[in-house]
Amino acid sequence: MGDAIRTVHNARRQRYELFVGGDLASLVDYRPADDAVVFDHTETLPRFRGQGLAARVVAFALDDVREQGTSVVPACWFVADFIDANPEYGDLVAA
Repeated sequence: MGDAIRTVHNARRQRYELFVGGDLASLVDYRPADDAVVFDHTETLPRFRGQGLAARVVAFALDDVREQGTSVVPACWFVADFIDANPEYGDLVAA
């Protein structure tokens, strides 16, 4: 995978996106709820699977939420598993 990888927060569509070259490869959808961000869907397009891209876009999203001082609700199984596997994000989970 020699193409440049770029992650962005697409606030208009309420999702974080990861591009490989110019192609959307992976995303994580969210919705605001009270004082938290609910992550409810993560997806990687089939041709980009198996390269760790979903983990990269989720880490980017969680880092952005941390910068905003907000907590998260990991309603998506992938985000929940990612947080379990990366305890440095555990403090972001809403009580």
